[in-house]
Amino acid sequence: MKVYLVQHAEAMSEEENPERPLSDVGRLHAEQVAEVAAKLGVQVAQIRHSGKTRAMQTAEIMGEALSPMAGVMAVSGLSPLDDVEPVAEEIDQSSQPLMLVGHLPFMERLTGQLLTLDPDDPVIDFTNAAIVCLVKEEDRWQAAWILTPEIAGIKV
Repeated sequence: MKVYLVQHAEAMSEEENPERPLSDVGRLHAEQVAEVAAKLGVQVAQIRHSGKTRAMQTAEIMGEALSPMAGVMAVSGLSPLDDVEPVAEEIDQSSQPLMLVGHLPFMERLTGQLLTLDPDDPVIDFTNAAIVCLVKEEDRWQAAWILTPEIAGIKV
């Protein structure tokens, strides 16, 4: 079982646009990372996002490249300060590879919960638009790889 965790790509500031859509740089980073992920054979059954504009746009870009069978959808529980335990339990029960697109500190806390059973243990330092791949083997989650915009060939 695999889960792909993504912090949304760089967004405009609230002063520039209260909706906080992706910046031009953020959109480019998300597109490049998604393109490389597709070339590497990343497959997901579904992409879920928080519903916030910046997460939705990042998820849609990933969806265009990865073509998940069950599509791209907004779900509750992925907002920055939401409790990670219900999402961690849902991921544990899933039999299909999922991609979740969200925010800090939620993504760092979810990763801590999955890898160490401690959401306050920030074991992964997320980067905007990066994909963190976790793999579950023998009832234990492990970090498999991280694809950042820099690794995808973009100067950040």
